[in-house]
Amino acid sequence: MAIALIAACSAACASLGVWVYLALFRGMFWRADVRLAAGAMPGEEGRNWPGVAVIVPARNEAETLGDTLPGLLSQSYRGELSVYLVDDQSEDGTAVVARGLAEKNGGGVELRVIEGEALPRGWVGKVWAMQQGYAAAIRGSCEYLLFTDADILHPSGSVRDLAAKAEGDGLDMVSVMAKLRACTLIESLLIPAFVFFFGKLFPFRWVNDGARSTAAAAGGCMFVRRAALERVGGLVCIRDRIIDDCALASVLKGGESRGIWLGFSESVRSVRGYEGGWGVWGMVTRSAYAQLGNSPLLLAGAVGGMALTYVAPALGAAAGVAGLAMGAEAGLGAFALVSGALSWLLMAVVFLPMLLFYRKPAALSVLLPFIAAVYTLMTVDSARRYYGGSGGAWKGRTY
Repeated sequence: MAIALIAACSAACASLGVWVYLALFRGMFWRADVRLAAGAMPGEEGRNWPGVAVIVPARNEAETLGDTLPGLLSQSYRGELSVYLVDDQSEDGTAVVARGLAEKNGGGVELRVIEGEALPRGWVGKVWAMQQGYAAAIRGSCEYLLFTDADILHPSGSVRDLAAKAEGDGLDMVSVMAKLRACTLIESLLIPAFVFFFGKLFPFRWVNDGARSTAAAAGGCMFVRRAALERVGGLVCIRDRIIDDCALASVLKGGESRGIWLGFSESVRSVRGYEGGWGVWGMVTRSAYAQLGNSPLLLAGAVGGMALTYVAPALGAAAGVAGLAMGAEAGLGAFALVSGALSWLLMAVVFLPMLLFYRKPAALSVLLPFIAAVYTLMTVDSARRYYGGSGGAWKGRTY
């Protein structure tokens, strides 16, 4: 029993040290307060706003477009604005639905539907759809490209705010982490934690700091300066990347970059549901092992790191309670209980702002060790799928 308590104490203390580091020295990622504000174009009031081409890759999105496409076609933007929807060989009438919505919109923003071509060798599906929209858009005079997913709902001022941020700060990319849907109990448990983990991996303040190499973007909403994308050779440079958003951010932040920015938004939202939680599992397993470079060594490190960071506090507290209940090694039991409880408490406090951002009960913060254990299983399953030949499966395609 003494050996088990010593191990529990050691793990809990190590976890507490990790959480002190995360809370104080990891770019304050947990505060979730880097937000895109409503903006006005800098300079004189009568200045022309830059031309923007919105590119929407869509594969079997007929049900979703009714909620999202009208928002893009009704933008209150004073500059030239057009929407290019790339129908990525859908089987549900996506293109027909899109054209019908454009007709109902009655003018305003122009919609151009592009019939997607077959996926060429060496490309992943979404990037190929983006490439086809990009190729069509640059025939015009747009200065910016907004790559946005078909499930993202944009308020009427979204393009204006993105353009104002890019022009005002002279940035090559402005990306918004859309507020994901978290309506069911399973979504409420998994989605805030998913965004929390993403922010921990890529602290937004570090992404936005030109002196740091950290680069990331949220693929649902990426506002990119055309000249910057042309400078890096277009989307060809990320043609085979499953995690295309972070890959593009990394390319754009290097070299002669003006800088990139990543933040949250209350109003840019995803309307996609997650099929009782299995959709979240599929979303994570699609790319988790790729994020680890498909490396068994990094997978082992990730599993060990998740266990130490998230699970050790709960195990330390439980071991301390058991030790005290058994009346053996009372000092070790008390130390394990206190160190585990402190680490667990700090973890819950750090997680709390993300729960509040998603308007979820604060009490859910104490469940983070168990939620993290589920995500660890997802990561392991991502590796299993990779070696089974289905690691990059998404929307009917396997990479």
